[in-house]
Amino acid sequence: MSKNVLPFSKISKKDVRLAGGKGANLGQLVRAKFPVPPGFVVSSTAFESFMEEADLSIEVDKWLHKLNPKNVVSIDRASHELRDAIRRAQFPEKLGQEITEEFNRLGEDYVAVRSSATAEDSSVASWAGELESYMYVTEKKLLGTIKICWSSLFTPRAIFYRFEKKLHDTPVSVAVVVQKMVNSEVAGITFTAHPVTKDRNQMVIEAGWGQGESIVSGKITPDTYIYDKVVGALIDINVSTQAEMIVSQGAAGTKIVKVPKKLGAKQKLSGEKIMEIAALCGKIEKHYKSPQDIEWAFEKNKFYITQTRPITTL
Repeated sequence: MSKNVLPFSKISKKDVRLAGGKGANLGQLVRAKFPVPPGFVVSSTAFESFMEEADLSIEVDKWLHKLNPKNVVSIDRASHELRDAIRRAQFPEKLGQEITEEFNRLGEDYVAVRSSATAEDSSVASWAGELESYMYVTEKKLLGTIKICWSSLFTPRAIFYRFEKKLHDTPVSVAVVVQKMVNSEVAGITFTAHPVTKDRNQMVIEAGWGQGESIVSGKITPDTYIYDKVVGALIDINVSTQAEMIVSQGAAGTKIVKVPKKLGAKQKLSGEKIMEIAALCGKIEKHYKSPQDIEWAFEKNKFYITQTRPITTL
């Protein structure tokens, strides 16, 4: 089997070097039979061969060595040049065929395409939010989007982060997760330990209408539900009025629309559904033996886990 394109079922948490933090965790969840949307990972090996073939590794070294990490203009210029060079480079033909075949096996019209840094989600450095993700990607746009994800290893923010964490002399690579697009009616994040009070007996569940990106990016104030793991009961429900949500625009990606009036001030998940997602996230925490930051989506009465990583602030 190719080391370049790996179905989730062939990946475990030991494969961070190949699949990145995001990809390795999704593979681990699939193996443990958690409800994860099907997908595959374009491994860091594929990215590295692409960089070698296109002679881009020399270019990266050149720009990272001559930039001034304290100067925003210098970082921006390096980012612009490197991202541009990656986007212009020819996509390796054989790799393109392998990816397209795996995409066709999924049998989906749209996929989510997410960068997964090989230094991501470790206790040393959490790259969460530094790299890019794209939704509702079609087969036609898939290879181009993978290149954009590769290039997001060199956004100004990612370059700055690399210097801040003293990783500029460490080889940082990137894998790309390609996954069935969940058309979520409600999406959210669960922290299996309280991220503010650090209470490990409390779980904090955030939920909002539409795609979860609006919560991750902080664009909306979600509902917040607090679940007591010892008692096994909800101890607080805070419902938030939501004015806008992110929804599908098919092949054009997503769009922001107004939340219908009848939904605006309504609780996003019923008590029964809150208990269901709390139980599911509790099992994930138990599986990893550590508190987790879990992203989930709810479509057609079913919860899907789209990502999990350790809570690095505890």
